[in-house]
Amino acid sequence: MKTTHPIIVITGATSGLGQLAAIELAKRGAQLVLVARSEERAEATRNKIRALVSAAKIQFHFGDLSSLSDVKRVGLEMAAAYPRIDVLLNNAGLHAFEQRVTSDGFAEMIAVNYLAPWLLTHTLRNSLIQSGSARVVNVASEASRNHGQLVLPDDLVDTTPFTARGSSPIYGKTKLLNIMFTGELARQWDGTGVCVNALNPGFNVTGLGRELWFASGLERILTFLHVGDPRRGADIITRLAVEPTFGKVSGGYFNVGSGAAIDPVAPGGDARMQNKLWTMTRQLLEERGLLD
Repeated sequence: MKTTHPIIVITGATSGLGQLAAIELAKRGAQLVLVARSEERAEATRNKIRALVSAAKIQFHFGDLSSLSDVKRVGLEMAAAYPRIDVLLNNAGLHAFEQRVTSDGFAEMIAVNYLAPWLLTHTLRNSLIQSGSARVVNVASEASRNHGQLVLPDDLVDTTPFTARGSSPIYGKTKLLNIMFTGELARQWDGTGVCVNALNPGFNVTGLGRELWFASGLERILTFLHVGDPRRGADIITRLAVEPTFGKVSGGYFNVGSGAAIDPVAPGGDARMQNKLWTMTRQLLEERGLLD
């Protein structure tokens, strides 16, 4: 990064991959701006980072990413506090095993995994452009290959109940939307100096099925067997945020480990469908009064 202490915004940094990436970026001298819902978990994260990087610069902004009005408020607060932002890392996400509808009337997974990063990125646009060479990094997933059938705009507002077994295609669909958003945003922001890329963090045990009663035991077993090491996922996140190579490309989707480019499953790489998704998302958020 061109600045001594790049300002890096991270969502979902109080646990899992986001926390590991935050620690690594703090070691590299970043000024961390972290979005959290719980003050208790935020304080625990602050202490954990400072135990490893005593001089770490950390600022928290609090909000619930399932509430799009909260997302907009937090985004406006950060935009006012940081006229220049060097990296936005849209990491927060969840895999719900039952349908929950947010206060805005959206399915929780669609709201948190897709609409929240879309809106936060839009709200921070000017601060990112002011950096001169900013990056937006979106955490997607190869779970996108199990997305069922994409139907727009219906999928953006679908709140049909589902079971744990039926949750995987819906989660996969939200990750497909992340990839499509990345491709279209790269075109929309071409010439601004901001590069936009997505990544597949691989299978990770952190946050694995938090809503399953046996999740914690399964996580301990997989960790013991060295399956799903979250450090690999955090590594590719960090690389996209700071490595010079990834600052020269925009609209890409990169894999854990090798960092090689991935061809997304259809219609993930379809420019026409990416634009259709962008247009419908923008219209939806405008109708809810969430865009200026």
